[in-house]
Amino acid sequence: MDNKMAAALNKQMGRELWSGYIYLQMEAYLTDLGLPGMGRWMRLQYKEEEVHGMMIYGYLLHAGAKVEMQPIPEIKGEWDSVLEVWENVLAHEQQVTAWIHELVDLARELDDKATYNFLQWYVAEQVEEEANAQGVIDTLKFVKSDPQSILLMDREMAGRTFAPPPEAAEYGVI
Repeated sequence: MDNKMAAALNKQMGRELWSGYIYLQMEAYLTDLGLPGMGRWMRLQYKEEEVHGMMIYGYLLHAGAKVEMQPIPEIKGEWDSVLEVWENVLAHEQQVTAWIHELVDLARELDDKATYNFLQWYVAEQVEEEANAQGVIDTLKFVKSDPQSILLMDREMAGRTFAPPPEAAEYGVI
């Protein structure tokens, strides 16, 4: 693997793990507000981001590239509203999408077909990530700040489950 591609993947691995930290902080914030269902949703999102990062870790190892753990940047800990939390989720996922697209472009530029193929899973995953966040935002805007509606949303979100993608096993994540 080209050193430039390996460096970019190592950076993205760190970003995925950092994303997990962001979601853990959001879990704590929402749980403190009395919204444990939304908190659980964020905890499962943390697990998902951990798997995303570890898939890159495993891919780097399988490709014979050097794994270099990245520092985790500081994260925000407070928000003004539940809606702001979810708007931050969407903005963050849009940024992650842009980073994934940059990786795809780099893989094309370097004619790295294996990495290009590996990244296609992330491209599709980001469509889902953004749609999920947008759906919650749309509902929150619809119900405005009606406490009963938000509590119903919270109960519904508590039912989220997480199963690692089958691709995770290929890279030794599960």
